Amino acid sequence: MKNLIKNISFVDLIIVIGIIVALFVGIATSRHFRQTADKQIEATSQITFQVFLRGVTYTGQEFPIKKEEKSFITIRNVPYTELKVLSVQSEERKKAIPSQKTKEQYVLIKDPAQPAVYDAIVTISDIAKITKDGAVVGGNKMKIGLPVTLEGANYKFNGTISDVRIQSVVQVED
Repeated sequence: MKNLIKNISFVDLIIVIGIIVALFVGIATSRHFRQTADKQIEATSQITFQVFLRGVTYTGQEFPIKKEEKSFITIRNVPYTELKVLSVQSEERKKAIPSQKTKEQYVLIKDPAQPAVYDAIVTISDIAKITKDGAVVGGNKMKIGLPVTLEGANYKFNGTISDVRIQSVVQVED
């Protein structure tokens, strides 16, 4: 026994300990003491999310993102896929000025200092995996404030997610 202990090197000891730890992790996972990533997915659902585009400079006649068209989505600088645009609300930047002629205290007018600057809200639909923490699309948790890039044939705009809504459950996972 003493000769066996003398013949075991430090590297051999680390390998044996690693195998024992791996066995314990495997047993804990199979007995449901530990959840793996695929077990955390509770359902698959249709979601809609809104992307807020602030300060888009555009001098053309009509806002380039159109309803019912597809826009390529990049989430956190990682390309994802083309998704359908459900709606687009774009407005030129406004400025509040005091009003003396109406009952309102102020009136909104187009900002003359920023004639071609728009703010827009683009609503997009996708199918997401639903977890305890919310919806997951393309490996990213869809949360308010997440940076997103919308790209089409003639535009590329950076924005942030301003709303996420889970629509209907498509499939419940086992």
